[in-house]
Amino acid sequence: MIEIRSPEEIERMAAAGEFVASVLDETAAACAVGVNLLTLDALAHDLLRARGAESCYIEYHPSFGGSPFGKVICTSVNDAALHGLPHDYRLRDGDVLSLDFAASVDGWVADSALTLIVGTLREEDSRLISTAQDALDAGIAAAVVGNRIGDISAAIGSIARAAGLRINTDFGGHGVGRTMHGDPHIPNDGRPGRGLPLRAGLVFAIEPWFMLGTNRIYTDPDGWTLRSLDGSRAAHVEHTVAITEAGPRVLTART
Repeated sequence: MIEIRSPEEIERMAAAGEFVASVLDETAAACAVGVNLLTLDALAHDLLRARGAESCYIEYHPSFGGSPFGKVICTSVNDAALHGLPHDYRLRDGDVLSLDFAASVDGWVADSALTLIVGTLREEDSRLISTAQDALDAGIAAAVVGNRIGDISAAIGSIARAAGLRINTDFGGHGVGRTMHGDPHIPNDGRPGRGLPLRAGLVFAIEPWFMLGTNRIYTDPDGWTLRSLDGSRAAHVEHTVAITEAGPRVLTART
């Protein structure tokens, strides 16, 4: 069901968004060569406890997951595109790492993701992350009253195609509110002028993710991590965005 949020409810979601952004900031700052992914998960868990917030991941078990997720943050490294399950792995120089985090604060959810390079960057990795960020910015810019879902999707897709990337539309943006994943689905490619009309009070997570060499993925034996079929690296960025009469409001903006 697609729900319209009141200005008061959006303010409550903004509090959740501020917390989610702060956790991503602190977790990203802790990333360095030699840091274990389990250490990053423990840090995010500590921050949840300190805030009195609830994890959206730890008991999450959708149809595509092999079991309850069991951790509080997604850590996707190199060819892991989405849903990276934290495990005993120490970051290496040149790794591409995506952090995806969602939490509920006083019953309201926000969801966000970023991608960074650990240590020495490779130019092609930097370009991929920049393309994903440009696509996110374009999708947010299209999230205005009077447009449609297809306008968001088309804006994202046009950036990816211009960079020569293939686009997977199986996973993408989604509604956010009392739960992490709600209607509607917002694919990362589409036709402008199609789909749900955008109204003030809609709140979405907009999340471009791309892989360097393919648009096909497979599930890791851990039952969660989605990897590029050809082993190419991936980037994933995401913000929770409220549509208002004054324009899109990014609830998970980071400092």
